[in-house]
Amino acid sequence: MSLARNLTGLAAGLLVTGAVAATPALADPVDTAQASSTPSEVSAQDVSPTIIDGREVDSAPWAARLFVDDQQTCSASIIAPEWILTAQHCVADATDGNGLSFNIGDVDQSKGEHADAVPGEVHIHDAADVAVVKIDHAVQTDYAPLGDPGTVGTGDTVQTYGWGATCTDRPEIECQSQILKVADVNVTAVNGDCTDYRGGKAICAQYGDGIPAGGDSGGPMFAGDTQVGVASTSDRASNTAYVNITQYRDWISSIAGV
Repeated sequence: MSLARNLTGLAAGLLVTGAVAATPALADPVDTAQASSTPSEVSAQDVSPTIIDGREVDSAPWAARLFVDDQQTCSASIIAPEWILTAQHCVADATDGNGLSFNIGDVDQSKGEHADAVPGEVHIHDAADVAVVKIDHAVQTDYAPLGDPGTVGTGDTVQTYGWGATCTDRPEIECQSQILKVADVNVTAVNGDCTDYRGGKAICAQYGDGIPAGGDSGGPMFAGDTQVGVASTSDRASNTAYVNITQYRDWISSIAGV
């Protein structure tokens, strides 16, 4: 995964499917998330698609792969029986909920329990790259527990998860990981000048044994067993930025009750 582009897509910038700048990490076709460890911006061309390096995961019952019109786009987590947490840029093209779906609870993105978004129940924060989505039925699994302010700090080593791109030499949509991956990253800043794709409070980090890329957008950052971030941007080489969800707990709770 990388910082400058959105992590959601294979498009430049965000982590949607696909560097230190403010580009999302989406998976090309739809993905637009961005992750970065600094407030500097990087052009869309600098962003790459999935967790680069890192390692595959054996079990992640809280994991959710996000699809828009059946196209793999972003990563996400389930935080309550009927609620998914992801990045705003991952759902920007499906804010009414139509065409938005998830595979939940399996490390293989093609498996897990399938759920569709409830039309009209895609909730987007007005100033941060974070969204909460209601699904059409309750899923029984282990939900991602959310951290509180102070759960993560500068100098910590944390884990980032996603199905994003594993290459930087071709379109990120062509190298989305079939199996969920995890990478250790080192926290360089919390809040302060560290911001997400939309200027919200963020956790910035540097490459440890891997980095997010396109398609990792919306995926979780964990400090120990607790989720503290949502993938926003990455430069796919050195730096990434995650929405600091510990700063938005009241908003999340007002919608999802957790």
